[in-house]
Amino acid sequence: MKPLCSGELIHLVSEKGRHYALTLKAGDRFQYSGEWLAHDDLIGQEEGRWIRLSGGTRLLVIRPTLSEYLMKMPRGAQILYPKDIALILMKADIFPGARVLEAGIGSGALTLALLRAIGEKGQLFSYELREDFAAQALKNIRRYLGDAAPLTIRRQDVSAGIVERELDRVVLDLPEPWRVVDPMLEALRSGGILLTFLPTVPQVERLVAALQGSGSFDFIETTECLERPWQIEGRSVRPQLRMVAHSGFLTVARRISRTSEDGGIRIQEEEKRNEDQTA
Repeated sequence: MKPLCSGELIHLVSEKGRHYALTLKAGDRFQYSGEWLAHDDLIGQEEGRWIRLSGGTRLLVIRPTLSEYLMKMPRGAQILYPKDIALILMKADIFPGARVLEAGIGSGALTLALLRAIGEKGQLFSYELREDFAAQALKNIRRYLGDAAPLTIRRQDVSAGIVERELDRVVLDLPEPWRVVDPMLEALRSGGILLTFLPTVPQVERLVAALQGSGSFDFIETTECLERPWQIEGRSVRPQLRMVAHSGFLTVARRISRTSEDGGIRIQEEEKRNEDQTA
């Protein structure tokens, strides 16, 4: 097993399940309720072991999963929850090497998941108007992935135009995604997938109407993001009293090119009418 090293991000977890994030640095100390722990006592050790602070409190040392990191990282904007991100990656079919556009970047939660899904050979283009959001997101991304992520951040309104072409996927977490339908017609390749996250039904209705009205999207479907965690403790088996069950709606659509197909259909229908008249 790879030992913990200086500069690595870890979580210390209390016996009550609370997570405390820190980046290991030789010579530093971790402070906790009047107790402390030298980072040097962790560097070179393996994760998954219990350690004791100066006052005797026990904490578990782990490398955080992406989901655990997202829930504890600093936020400039509200993040998408891991349960939503999991659905997004599957519904949008994010694959290694994909060219993906997202808007907006928020605090970088979805961005991190997209970057990990597309891998080193993919490309992610993130549109974000607010400088403070982009700056915080970039800090969160670098802290988890380092500086080598294939990410381009554009400080501009995605509805005003999209620079990229032949995109495989477009993922939008915006209040008015219908304003992006026209710019997408040139940016998203034929067969590419659009996915949007929206919190309310009226927004979904307006988006679907815009997609249908464009004549360039098909296979449109909307899914509610709903998760119901359960508490299993001895004979106490019930849904958890506190939960984020519903969070929003995912709408997915596929970009299609109707021109050649419609033309072919019209020709076939015309030929059939001529054959019927001749007969």
